[in-house]
Amino acid sequence: MTGRGTWSALVAAAALIVAGCTAGSRSTANTESAVESLSLPESATATRPSEGDPDRRLTFAVVTHGTAGDPFWDVVKTGAEDAGEASNAEIDYLSDPEPGSQAQLIASATSSGVDGLIVSMADPDALQESIASAIEAGIPVVTINAGEERSAEFGALTHVGQSAASAGEGAGNRLRDAGVTTLLCVIHEAGNVALEERCQGAARGVGGAEQGEDVRTLQVNASNIVETETTIASELQADPEIDGVLTLNPAVAVAAATAIDTSGSSATLATFEFNADVLQAIRDGQLLFAVDPQQYLQGYLPVVFLALYARNGNVVGGGQAVPTGPRYITQDNVDIVEDPASIGTR
Repeated sequence: MTGRGTWSALVAAAALIVAGCTAGSRSTANTESAVESLSLPESATATRPSEGDPDRRLTFAVVTHGTAGDPFWDVVKTGAEDAGEASNAEIDYLSDPEPGSQAQLIASATSSGVDGLIVSMADPDALQESIASAIEAGIPVVTINAGEERSAEFGALTHVGQSAASAGEGAGNRLRDAGVTTLLCVIHEAGNVALEERCQGAARGVGGAEQGEDVRTLQVNASNIVETETTIASELQADPEIDGVLTLNPAVAVAAATAIDTSGSSATLATFEFNADVLQAIRDGQLLFAVDPQQYLQGYLPVVFLALYARNGNVVGGGQAVPTGPRYITQDNVDIVEDPASIGTR
């Protein structure tokens, strides 16, 4: 195999190793006996592995707060679909950035009787009721990307993603080590708890405070990149003490790079997530680093985990989140991610 097929096989093998599977034949009776003796974490007691043919094709719904065509969520979708192929599972990928609409998508998937739900929680409170209804209906849930702090509370089996707070703090540490003393953290999506936590973590990393003189936050409209560029440039001109900019989205990072040039600022720039333009900016020295959340894994691993739970009673994580990073992309390792990114797995 070549390309994405090879990558899928390697990740599937790694996931099986992490999950503790061993090779060998299994009878249905042995599997049922193992399931009966499972000691599940408290957060998983609302659901149990599905009964019936262990080799039947499963159906999982992935419900995210992404928007259609978003490069980040396209990679999550690819990961889920690749894992579905490897795990004999049908993947129904649904997304809506509006929390109420996302809750309705979860309710619809629950009504259809899927074998498992994978949900991102940018606004956990808005999704709590719909997730509770899914678990009450006996549908296991794995949360991804955002909402890690509420995942166990809501009854999910586990959470897969990158801790926004710790990743932000790590980014702040790196910027501080690069000489940044006054940071501008640019938020591109109002109300997204994970983005706010990234900035709060960066504040701790740079200055040891949640937010204050050392760290400013700036709200921009990412759907209008020209306006975003102008807003960032105006902020840099108005406050020449800003010597560092952290963006949380690759498109905003590119706008920030232009804004730094047009404003005459010498601020150091870093970002969360990346695309081809960000990778080139890292090579050219315009960007210090990109925080890689490895979102392919955020799509891939939950499908594998739910398939193992349905067929073998495995629960991964022990009540703790399964992190997918952070990994920092710099000039030293930028070439490593270029080929995977070109085939949609990074």
